[in-house]
Amino acid sequence: MARVFSDLSVCAYGALGHPEAPFRVRDSYARLKAAGHKLEAPSVQAAAEDVALLHAPGHFQTVVEGDFFDADTPAYPDVARIALTSLSGALSAALCGQPAFSLMRPPGHHAGKSRVAGFCYFNNLALAVARLQEDGKAKKVAILDVDVHHGDGTEELVLGRENVFFVSLHQVPLYPGSGLSSRGNCRNVSVAEGTGEAGYLPLVEEELTRILAFKPDYLAVSAGFDTYKEDPIAGLKLEKGTYQRLGKLIAQTKLPRFAVLEGGYADDLPVLIEKFLGGFFS
Repeated sequence: MARVFSDLSVCAYGALGHPEAPFRVRDSYARLKAAGHKLEAPSVQAAAEDVALLHAPGHFQTVVEGDFFDADTPAYPDVARIALTSLSGALSAALCGQPAFSLMRPPGHHAGKSRVAGFCYFNNLALAVARLQEDGKAKKVAILDVDVHHGDGTEELVLGRENVFFVSLHQVPLYPGSGLSSRGNCRNVSVAEGTGEAGYLPLVEEELTRILAFKPDYLAVSAGFDTYKEDPIAGLKLEKGTYQRLGKLIAQTKLPRFAVLEGGYADDLPVLIEKFLGGFFS
């Protein structure tokens, strides 16, 4: 059984012209529902204590009070509650014990120990992994980040953490300008602008081989769709069908797995997610 967790209340914020817009979840929800996916409300409710698993002690309150400035990451009204709802989806997907996907916003992989950045407030994926380990559901967890941008926040939070192996494949050069080399338990793979499926999927296969060699109990995926050829803020050239093949490669590891929505800003995002889940849940 495969599960998709979502909550349309996360569509209640946005700014004119901002690419991280409500349609990302709203339209994707509608498409998945029409395709026969059962979409569920989060079964695990995130709290400040979950944020404190990896973020600095004052980070949650900073977001609550809107006491931060990042041009890409506005202090929207009630954004802390909305970000907790997004984190709830990630925790639910991680802890349900079945292949699962969190269809939520805001994304998380740029949120660092004590900073919001790149549309992200709390690091949903890293916190879900920490909770998975804290609850004794998994000892060793591998993280695969296939967003077009380096998962710099995730790397900051998991660097040096025992029993976590982090792999990020990302376009270079591109925001945030990090991830140019690997260190410790964090492996960074640079992907050149203009790379299409023929160059991209072999890189994924190679990294999945490394992940299997790590022998994780669980695989957590930061699923970004801004690698798509028509994405407005990046330069990779993946096709619609690439995402089904990507999801299938991940499924073929036979590892217990979950994924969370990170980036992806093209109008075709709902199609890309549907295709990815067609492979990921196979």
